[in-house]
Amino acid sequence: MSKTLFFAGLILAATGLVSPPVALAGGLVFGFSFVHPFNTESKRLSKFLLQASVIGLGFGMDLHEVISVGRSGFVYTAISIAFALSLGWALGKFLKVSRGTSFLICAGTAICGGSAIAAIAPITDASEEEIAVSLGTVFVLNSVALLSFPLIGTLLHMTQTQFGLWSALAIHDTSSVVGATAKFGALALAVGTTVKLARALWIVPISMGTAVARKSSARVQWPWFILFFCFAAVSNTYIHTFQPTYPVLKHLGVIGLTVTLYLIGTGLSMKTIRQVGVRPLLQGVVLWIIVAVTSLSLIRGGWIHL
Repeated sequence: MSKTLFFAGLILAATGLVSPPVALAGGLVFGFSFVHPFNTESKRLSKFLLQASVIGLGFGMDLHEVISVGRSGFVYTAISIAFALSLGWALGKFLKVSRGTSFLICAGTAICGGSAIAAIAPITDASEEEIAVSLGTVFVLNSVALLSFPLIGTLLHMTQTQFGLWSALAIHDTSSVVGATAKFGALALAVGTTVKLARALWIVPISMGTAVARKSSARVQWPWFILFFCFAAVSNTYIHTFQPTYPVLKHLGVIGLTVTLYLIGTGLSMKTIRQVGVRPLLQGVVLWIIVAVTSLSLIRGGWIHL
């Protein structure tokens, strides 16, 4: 029964007939109602699909816009990351969260969710339990953000540029940023994706800094999909020979994102929430709320703008 329903939802998400938020909601219903028959395989597939989808969306981007937004976004993300890491460290100490788990939650919140945790975990020699707890915390908050941010943005009458910037600075994973901004509008999607990728670039210096501090020999994982996203934007801007194929590739990116969010939803369950525990979840929630509210206030006040 669970296998049949899982594949039915997967096929529906892949048809493009449902929006990304609806796909996530359907996945969440499945995750809380049934034991996942392909939990490990689903996580692997969602990670690959996320990166491939971001590349596909790059074929709908104009390089000049990417560079313009990315230049400002790189500065804002640097300040945001420094703030989140410092505050997260203090919260972890106050709540007495284990050092390894606390650092992974801080990195996931500050940079780009699961991708940052996956890149930094080998460098810090994190245990499987620490990785699971930090990923679970970020995973739960991503789902909340994807569903709540578009509603908040609408209620506050935010412009698409404001919403895209806010989502990129305050939502953990790239998939959730893309999902939230895609529902808000095309310009919000362009701004959110570009600034979010600028934020994701900080994986490399943060990972290298961590490796030096820990004297680790683990290899730093470069987020390769960012390079291909830029290549897609270059192609769309300058290589007009294949222009008819670019909308198709962008559409495939949207479908891939929809499937990714469905898979992410199916992986969330009461077991995941119980595994996270109270203190790490509280650290992640408080840190995320402060980052989200602070960035929202600065954007609406005109202190942060593109």
